[in-house]
Amino acid sequence: MLSYIKRKLSESDSGNSNSNSNSTPAAELVRKTSQMSLDNGAIVYGEDALLHELGYRSATDLQETIYDLLRTIRDPEKPCTLEDLNVIYEDGIFVMQPTRSNVSVVRIEFNPTVPHCSLATLIGLCIRVKVERGLPHNIKLDIYIKKGAHQTEEEINKQINDKERIAAAMENPNLRELVENCIKDEE
Repeated sequence: MLSYIKRKLSESDSGNSNSNSNSTPAAELVRKTSQMSLDNGAIVYGEDALLHELGYRSATDLQETIYDLLRTIRDPEKPCTLEDLNVIYEDGIFVMQPTRSNVSVVRIEFNPTVPHCSLATLIGLCIRVKVERGLPHNIKLDIYIKKGAHQTEEEINKQINDKERIAAAMENPNLRELVENCIKDEE
């Protein structure tokens, strides 16, 4: 936040070099801080400042962006999208508090079509790859099967949130081809 204020103050200095040289330091500070206000007339801080810095108006804006990415993922078995099958849904995307190192955290919950879905891990992998490729910035993704929606949800949740397992899976050419086919955009 401090870097944001310093940047805005220096921008206001460079943009107003012809300001009144007779003004007091207090009046100058008031002038500069009033110029720092954003579109809604307030200085954004906390989690919203991070989202604003990434180019989003709010957590809802980020949520909608991620949903737009996910809605086009095709089911590995059926000729439908995950949105058509209600595997992914807008209410299943949660923007959480940022990490201590100021990285946005997004939790994505999905609901396999049946409690014994054998492709739930592949669907989770597709979700992860699509979001990571689709966003121009780094976020921490937590992807989970909806509580009680799958017989082996705990094991699958571990797999799709383990960086080493994800990397190993994407090195497998057959699995990588399956993922690519599911996440490619329609032409």
